[in-house]
Amino acid sequence: MRITGCEIRHCNAGWRDFSFLKLTTDDGITGLAEYNECYGSPGLSTVIRRLVERVTGMDAMAHERVHQCLYAMTRQAPGGVNQQAIATIENALLDIKGQALNVPVYDLLGGAIRQEIPVYWSHCGTYLLDPEIAAQCGQEPIHSADDLVALGRRVREAGYSGLKTNMITFDEDGKVGRHMPGFARGPGWPELNTPHRLVGQLRDQLTAMAEGAGPDVGIRLDLNFNFKPEGYRQITTGLDDLGLTWIEIDLYDPVALAAIRERVATPIASCESLFGLREFKPFFENGAMDVAIIDIPWNGAWLGLKIAAMAEAYEINCAPHNFYGHLSTLMSAHFCTALPNFRVMEIDIDDVPWKDDIITWKPEIKNGCVQIPPGPGWGATLNEEVIAAHPPKFVKAD
Repeated sequence: MRITGCEIRHCNAGWRDFSFLKLTTDDGITGLAEYNECYGSPGLSTVIRRLVERVTGMDAMAHERVHQCLYAMTRQAPGGVNQQAIATIENALLDIKGQALNVPVYDLLGGAIRQEIPVYWSHCGTYLLDPEIAAQCGQEPIHSADDLVALGRRVREAGYSGLKTNMITFDEDGKVGRHMPGFARGPGWPELNTPHRLVGQLRDQLTAMAEGAGPDVGIRLDLNFNFKPEGYRQITTGLDDLGLTWIEIDLYDPVALAAIRERVATPIASCESLFGLREFKPFFENGAMDVAIIDIPWNGAWLGLKIAAMAEAYEINCAPHNFYGHLSTLMSAHFCTALPNFRVMEIDIDDVPWKDDIITWKPEIKNGCVQIPPGPGWGATLNEEVIAAHPPKFVKAD
């Protein structure tokens, strides 16, 4: 069975677009993969098309050979959009191979270890800070600390055992905001220094959410790329007594991250923006994190399993980075199903209503766990009518 070409689909999902690859073969089997061009990867669709052209005619069942071929072709510009394109093609090839063999992808990864996949409610409150986005999600916007208490209660009542939030602040006038200078959003960029009132504001935020969520819901805080090591030390030290499940830090210096981890009792999660074995290796060697986060759309499920195997040698458990659409959730679920050193899976709950209709699968969540996904392959197809009804707003369509 040979690769014959590809088609690209984009679908608007409110404040961002979801993107999909359809990889075709001469046997009539089409493999799917979700990728993300909307955040930080402009031109990714073009790179995917160019790389598919390079491997057209190759054996679609030999995904490792295709991966190695594409890696060699892009060796002088590793990582970034090249790696994301390779991962997208690899994930589509896994779908093809699973369909051809009539098995789910998790069987290709070693078979199911678990039947249920614990998940945590990600970006809890983050999207609801914007009234327009909150309306798209069918929720009331956040205006006060009382709203955060109510949100924590909503998570608990929905049966989730964990949530993750970003930095939500209230100024002296009670105006709500989000601290995110690392992405050039708001004051503080490009210096990334820590405002003197921020630790107190974050304590107020987390205490309010914990009040509503109760003691059985673990709270995670994502600091993203918003500080230098000095700031991360200030924030983590100032929150260390709150008993958070983890604090998430994006930092490209493994030695600096390890030094932060050594100062606090709160577990540190990191690495969601890394590519491949070579980038993860120094973080493992330096003991930089407690939980390694692997992005499956960026790395590919097959390479992701290799990264997780290396993490296992350092006694580190792994969690997927998953804030995309349901196909990404499905791909990440297959990965988690077969992953020995698994920690927990990320999932976004507040979203546009048509997200559930973009593919022919949506997460079945019972007692805070996604149920083992179906097969063969990923176990889903695209709903072309829904995609056509929601044309992209941020990514150029074909």
